[in-house]
Amino acid sequence: MPFLFDDPNRFDRDHLTARLTALAQRQIFVGASSWKYSGWLDQIYSRERYSSRGRFSKKRFDAECLAEYAEVSPTVCGDFALYQFPTPEFWSNLFRRVPSHFQFAFKAPEQITRLEFPRIPRYGALAGRQNESFLDVELLKSSFLAPLEKHHSNIAVLILEFGALPSRELEYPERFLERLSQFLRLTPHSMRFAVEIRNPELLTPDYSSCLREHGVAHVYNAWTRMPDLLEQIALPGSMTADFIVCRALLRHARTYEQAVAKFEPYSELQDEYLPAREGLRELVQIDSGAPVPRFIFVNNRLEGNAPSTIEAILSSGEW
Repeated sequence: MPFLFDDPNRFDRDHLTARLTALAQRQIFVGASSWKYSGWLDQIYSRERYSSRGRFSKKRFDAECLAEYAEVSPTVCGDFALYQFPTPEFWSNLFRRVPSHFQFAFKAPEQITRLEFPRIPRYGALAGRQNESFLDVELLKSSFLAPLEKHHSNIAVLILEFGALPSRELEYPERFLERLSQFLRLTPHSMRFAVEIRNPELLTPDYSSCLREHGVAHVYNAWTRMPDLLEQIALPGSMTADFIVCRALLRHARTYEQAVAKFEPYSELQDEYLPAREGLRELVQIDSGAPVPRFIFVNNRLEGNAPSTIEAILSSGEW
């Protein structure tokens, strides 16, 4: 029975933890895309753990909050790896902060998955140029897979995210699929791999066949230009591996920049998006006839606050 003065809007961290733990025991791992969000204080995070001399310490929070996140959720997606090749020292420091059962998903660095670099300032002299390392298997093995090998038990899946391809490439999608197939054929499969695309034009039987041939999952992704999750799930043969990966990032037709402007600092749920929620629920409860590991990640920029989105999804059904 609730106390008279309980706050009905209080985030129930213990309840969420229990639900996520029970699902993980069934090989259904649900978590967030990244974890360093001070907007989650008093939700996922305890404010007092990051106080220094009576004040919130962002430095302490950034360095230590992963350990507390792992007390609540069994998994997280590490988007940071898209922008760099982390050092072995970085990886060791990261993995020592989580328990042995915790599962990470990591994006492969964009130096491998980006066909050409965008014309934006942060790419400097590379902006607008073709990427000479696109789908370079040897670079992937030496600079990404090798440092991760000793930590493989904590790695759920490695994601190959291909940003939106230029229109000229879509005139001959078979060329992209041929290169992708050759790359996947040469890639060591000691860990799970998944492919995330940002061009709906590529959602074809040939794409599904390519991934299925190599035991690689399609990442069901809610993103500005992609069909809603239920549409992707309903495509014939969309489940291309013996595991499922989903990343709920943005509502359809909303850009990343618009979501950031609307939702920062991501401290509350602001804009429910039912199509994504319905797709996420479907992936949690889908019955394929045998246990299928699932790795489902929700981004703050979907509705404003990933923990609240996850809680809402899991509270609306019997799992």
